[in-house]
Amino acid sequence: MRSVKALLKFLRGLWHVLVGMWTIYARFPQLTPEQREMRVQAWALQFLALWGIHLRVQGHPVPNGPALIVANHISWLDILVIHAARHCRFVSKSDIRDWPLVGMLATGAGTLYIERTSRKDALRMVKDMADAMRNGDVVAVFPEGTTSDGRELLPFYGNLIQAAILAEAPVQPMSLKFIDAQTGEPSFAPCYIGDDTLIGSMWRTLKARRIEAVVHFGEPQAVMGRGRRVWAQDLREEVIRLRDSL
Repeated sequence: MRSVKALLKFLRGLWHVLVGMWTIYARFPQLTPEQREMRVQAWALQFLALWGIHLRVQGHPVPNGPALIVANHISWLDILVIHAARHCRFVSKSDIRDWPLVGMLATGAGTLYIERTSRKDALRMVKDMADAMRNGDVVAVFPEGTTSDGRELLPFYGNLIQAAILAEAPVQPMSLKFIDAQTGEPSFAPCYIGDDTLIGSMWRTLKARRIEAVVHFGEPQAVMGRGRRVWAQDLREEVIRLRDSL
């Protein structure tokens, strides 16, 4: 019975993805940037509801840009959860652009793509992020550079945080946690690490008991004379504090 329910949720989610693609193709050209952001946030909230994932938000996201959001990274689901809490432009690895269905949705949501193995491209991305923030955008990054299970955060890389220094923009730390809504204990069903496959992680998430995605926004920080590496370490400690305070 659980597998049947999971399959039905998967099919509802797939239909929602197709509707989202149609919206990007047919409607986005006529919408203002603000209207697009509202559509993306509403679409993400609806997707979570279709998959039975409840969103709980603590703290307050920055009301507008320029700003950089930094968060821990657990799952492919993180981007949808954060979009549902506060629309922002994500920085993602370039191969996501070519993923079926997902690539078009990510591009339509304003994703900035980076070739992670290229130092030259990282320098370009820092400039593009700074330009986006100067234009009033809220940009989001996962400074760990990859996913973890959420119990132990990996070190935060400071390279992309340099963009906030260049743009003279504040950085808002944000923690993300998935919990079992029935027991209140951490849920590792959405994890996407190690040998996990995307389909396997999705199926595990669909079959799990009701999941609650908890987003905790901290207070925005100014650089206050710190270099990018020191600031990255301070932000990591704050994300850990936010996660553990839930």
